[in-house]
Amino acid sequence: MQRKYLPLIIAAALSAVCAGAQASGYRFGSQSIAGQGTADANAAEANDASTIFYNPAGLSRLDGTQLSVGATVVVPHSSFNDSGSTHFTGQPAGGTAAKDYVPDSVTAPSLYLSRKLNDQWTAGLGVFVPYGTKINYGNSWTGRYALTNVKLEAVTLNPSVAFKLNEHHAFGFGIDAEFMKAELGQAVDVPGTVAALSSGAGAAQGALLIKQIAALGGNPALLRTAADGHGSNDGKDWGWGFNLGYLYTLDENTRFGVAYRSSISHQLRGSTVWDFSTATSDPIVNKVLQAASHRANSAALVALRTPETLSVNAFHQFNQKWAGMADVTFTRNNRMGDLDIQFPGTSEGAEVIRQQWKNTVRVSLGGNYAYNDNLTLRAGIAYDESPVKSAELTHPALPDSDRMQYSVGANWKLNARSSIDFAYSFLDFKDAKINYTNNCNTLQTSCTGNGETTRGLYQTHLQLLGVAYNYKF
Repeated sequence: MQRKYLPLIIAAALSAVCAGAQASGYRFGSQSIAGQGTADANAAEANDASTIFYNPAGLSRLDGTQLSVGATVVVPHSSFNDSGSTHFTGQPAGGTAAKDYVPDSVTAPSLYLSRKLNDQWTAGLGVFVPYGTKINYGNSWTGRYALTNVKLEAVTLNPSVAFKLNEHHAFGFGIDAEFMKAELGQAVDVPGTVAALSSGAGAAQGALLIKQIAALGGNPALLRTAADGHGSNDGKDWGWGFNLGYLYTLDENTRFGVAYRSSISHQLRGSTVWDFSTATSDPIVNKVLQAASHRANSAALVALRTPETLSVNAFHQFNQKWAGMADVTFTRNNRMGDLDIQFPGTSEGAEVIRQQWKNTVRVSLGGNYAYNDNLTLRAGIAYDESPVKSAELTHPALPDSDRMQYSVGANWKLNARSSIDFAYSFLDFKDAKINYTNNCNTLQTSCTGNGETTRGLYQTHLQLLGVAYNYKF
């Protein structure tokens, strides 16, 4: 029995995320509570140190030393209805319904610091969580051969500097040092493989397996009731990139911005651990199954580049009370075609993950209302495209779809130096169909894959709660 399995099936896709705030893909929440309140339409507003993320040229508008410390709590709600997931043999995958597979909440912090050096130069540092996901379907759900669990954590350090040429033109530059860590698991389709070796073209290979078990003193009859095996992986990497910004100030009430965030190359390296100990009650049978599957604990590697983004934004102060803003962000997702995942130091064939993401656009509109000298109210709306092309290219690690975002927020001044930002967002996703088939099954020797087909419908929405404290030294 040839058993091929990919422990890094998600680790590759995890890095292939959009780089715009609250963008589709694996982007985590919001990078600024003030920005979240306007559905991230405020890149040209440049009102606090979080402009480091949106447009570093906006640092030129900040005086003295400013600090912004915040946290975004993401509260996900998702359901999955299976519509016929199968083994590679075409038989129903069986298993339990997906239930409670997303956490009650996930929190990501952010920190931004800026300091004006002189009339022309301003420096800053941003620390934020750009990507994140946490899904645990359990080891028995119907789509377990594609994924049982996945967890992604990332942190970016973004030192930046802005140069103010004159009253109209400012430029910004930043370096992105990105650390990424991923964990994932996937079931091993032992039952489907045993079934395929029981008759037809696989019968001779199945007979040889039975003889081997019997020769070692095991009970080959247990193959008929064999359960899944399981594989788990962890990987991590540092990657480097940069971001650029330009801010044009037409007059004291109107300004326009352009911002670019580069792609980042990653070499995710980790280890793979296999567990066949619960496949049957006979350790000999389990040992033979693992050996025949050619699964050995090993290293794993995937090389990839995250997509870059280009944003164009505007801000206008209509009067003392009202201000409006807008942002359009283009994300070059088509860098992420099919992914080849390799296992260095082994004879394992690579697995090809059919992804083929498309480029996307995110459009947001927002506004501020100065209720009084101490309280500013915010609101915004955004439409965000998903990079996933079709149900056939949708994977359980990213059941993504187009979504609408509705946001409200507020800034409350505590005194002349400090203030607090609050924000609430509701993200409504379109229903996401999945009909993903791994093109390499367990009997093939030149590639890796379970050969499963995962079919069903995801229904998802998110709530985001944010709070930040701002201080001017």
